Parts: sequence; structure tokens; C-alpha cells
Amino acid sequence: MSKSFLITGVSSGLGRAFATAALDAGHRVVGTVRRADQASAFQALAPGRAGAALLDVTDEEAVTDIVHTVEDQLGAIDVLITNAGYGVEGTVEESSMDDLRRQFDVNVYGIVAAVKAVLPYMRRRRSGHIVTVSSMAGLTALPGVAFYSASKFAVEGLSAALAQEVAAFGIRVTCLALGGFRTDWAGRSMTRVPRTVPDYDAVFDPIRAARRAKDGNQNGAPALAAQALLRVLDSDDPPVHLALGSDALRLIEEGRERFQNDLDAWAWLATSTDSSPGTS
Repeated sequence: MSKSFLITGVSSGLGRAFATAALDAGHRVVGTVRRADQASAFQALAPGRAGAALLDVTDEEAVTDIVHTVEDQLGAIDVLITNAGYGVEGTVEESSMDDLRRQFDVNVYGIVAAVKAVLPYMRRRRSGHIVTVSSMAGLTALPGVAFYSASKFAVEGLSAALAQEVAAFGIRVTCLALGGFRTDWAGRSMTRVPRTVPDYDAVFDPIRAARRAKDGNQNGAPALAAQALLRVLDSDDPPVHLALGSDALRLIEEGRERFQNDLDAWAWLATSTDSSPGTS
């Protein structure tokens, strides 16, 4: 059955792959872009079924207006994919508070604005699927991208809570924990903080060098990620958390093992704070 999608950030990368796969499957897609030339190029992919809207996802009012316009003029949004985002690369000490605010403006607040805008419509219809795009860095923190990791941890937490809040309304929520894919994320879409503290050279320089070397050579194929997502959207029991990429699986599992080791080693202290009857 044909569905209507709203996808943020479809000019390139995974957003473009998600949109292309949906269009190839016969669905309708409204995708958001930043420039007029990108809008015309996207609409040309499938005239009549591919619509484009200019949007800066940090403009909360504009996000809400686009959702309302799509719902009122083009019909119900069955699937929302909050794909737009970018990464900040840098150590915590060397990165600025403005770097952090911009990271959250796009990666967190932009997602929340879109989710809040579609929820009243989906809730009234008692149907819909919200897909939030996260990262393996949102389930296992990675050194050198602490601000990005923090933003994606927020997306994971938001999605897990939201899924429980809206399940009774027939609304599904899936959070994608992506591994490395051959997109512009590690290149054009990466903000690299200038180095200022030599003490971090030994820790951080190899991380930055490795990321540059992997840019364009990652294992993940965007088209295959898009096909995987379509399978999830067709599922009667879609997951709340979905890792895509063998590197994502490996790093998330390693991170969870470290976390579990801490829980096990310090369980005695965790339980020591429970009060007995008559104590405070």
C-alpha cells in the first residue's frame, strides 16, 4: 500500500537514499532541503510523487508550518523520518559551548520540533511511524565526538520514551543507530574543531586521521540501509532500536559490555542506598 513520507535532509546521503527507495517502492515523499536548486533536483526524481520544501530544521516555526502544510494540502503523513543532522568532531575541552548549542539545535531540537508537529495528526488517526535517525555513537560514546555522541544519546532516550507514550495510539517509533556509511557525514557534513591543547595529541590526532581516511570508504551502503528501513516500515512489530551496520553492532555490544561490567562490579554499592523500614 502506498504511503506518504516526510523526510528531512534529502539533498544527499542517507536522506536521499531513504527518499529514493521510498519513491522507487511507489510511495509519495516530501523531502526538505536547504536550497532551491536542491528542491528542483529532488522533485525531478519522481514528478507528481516527489515534493520538496525549503527548511532550516533549527527554525521551529518553519518546521511546524511545513508539517501543517503537508497535512492540509497533500494529505496525511504516514511516515516521518528525521534525518537532517551533522557532526562536531573535537575534544570536550577544545570545543566551544556554541559548538554544543549548534549541535543540539540541529540534532535534537530539530527532531523534537518535527515529532511534536506530526504527533497530533498521527494521534487523531491512531496510526503512523516516526523514524528518528541516531548513531552508534548514541548507544556507545565515542571519543573525539563527545558533543555528537551527547546529541545522539538524547535522540535515543527521546525515542525510547516516546515509543512508550504513543504505543496505545497505534503510532510506532524506530530509532536508527547507524554505523559508518558512505555519505558526506565524515566530510562535508563534519564540523572539525581547531586543535588548541597539545596534551590531547596522542589521543585525538589518530582519531581525526582515521576518520579522514575512512571518509568515502565506509562499509555501509546507503541504498542497502534504505532497503532495510523499508522492511522495518512494513513489519507488524517494528523495533524501537535498530542498529544498521556491522560496525554499529560491534561497537554497541562492546560499549554495553563495559557498562554491564560497571553495573556488576558496583552492584553492592547501588543496593546499599536502599533504606530499611524506619531509616531515612
